[in-house]
Amino acid sequence: MSTQRSAASPRAAADAAAGSAPPPVTLVIGPEEFLAERAVSTVVRAARGLDPEVNVHDLGPGELGVGMLAELTSPSLFGGGSVVVIRGGQDLATPVIEDLGRYVSEPADGAWLVLLHKGGTKGKALLDAVRAAKVPEVDCSELRKYADKVAFVRNEVRTAGGQIGDGAARAVLDAVGGDLRELASACEQLVADTGGAVDERAVRQYYAGRAEVTSFMVADHAVEGRLGEALANLRWALGSGVDPVLVTAALAMGLRNLARLGSAPRDLRPADLARELALPSWKLDRLRQQLRGWSPDGVAYALAAVAEADAAVKGGGTSAEYALEKAILTITEARSPSARSLRRA
Repeated sequence: MSTQRSAASPRAAADAAAGSAPPPVTLVIGPEEFLAERAVSTVVRAARGLDPEVNVHDLGPGELGVGMLAELTSPSLFGGGSVVVIRGGQDLATPVIEDLGRYVSEPADGAWLVLLHKGGTKGKALLDAVRAAKVPEVDCSELRKYADKVAFVRNEVRTAGGQIGDGAARAVLDAVGGDLRELASACEQLVADTGGAVDERAVRQYYAGRAEVTSFMVADHAVEGRLGEALANLRWALGSGVDPVLVTAALAMGLRNLARLGSAPRDLRPADLARELALPSWKLDRLRQQLRGWSPDGVAYALAAVAEADAAVKGGGTSAEYALEKAILTITEARSPSARSLRRA
């Protein structure tokens, strides 16, 4: 059997439910807990599809002793196989690792072993021992990059039977946040509610009751120079009752975050930079993308336009919608180097 690496997905669970036999041993490696739990559930579902009476033994870190694995995977007097889930593989003692190495080279019939390891250098002896047997691996690495989370959303929608483009996937991520469990649930719900065709309008409609979400959608599109999308989101937000003050606040926050990132020390590691700016790593990754094309002068010019719009929506102007549209147009123009040079001239 050749080594396989795959990301845990709902399609795997569907295959399990259809009766596919899981491998005798599965290595689940990486710190992302949601993906790890999904991988465990996939094996358990598949085992129960073959044997409804299967026994599941879920062992936490430090609970597996030498010789226990042979006992747990032995045929039961009452029939039925077993699934043994071993967590915290990176913390296992050497005698237990040796025991596991012997088992994975010749796994028991009617038993399935799922071994979870956080990854990294700790517990490398266990990884070496298990990989020597060329067992399948499920990659549960943390999704740090914004693009990876967008890809996760697209995959979730696709495996749930729907279709979604990049723009709508970004809208889902902006609306829900970076937690994979919440993203997976949102994707499943959106597919069920839309019949499978998930577009930006559907996402806006689904999250219309969350004013802070639609406001930040407007801001993100504006600072990225996506004028059409920003104006469409603005009209949707105002039409669904979002207070214009929340929109100016979101625009100001988006621009201030650009300024903070632009002035941050260049030698900081990504994790240190995220702490410095008090932002999650996935949000920081998008902020880096948004900063492209901006200069300090452009950010300052755009902030001045937002301040003017804020005064207008708080009573200093006649039309809040006009003030916000003007601010968004100014922001998208301020992102353009040619437009900035013309204003200075």
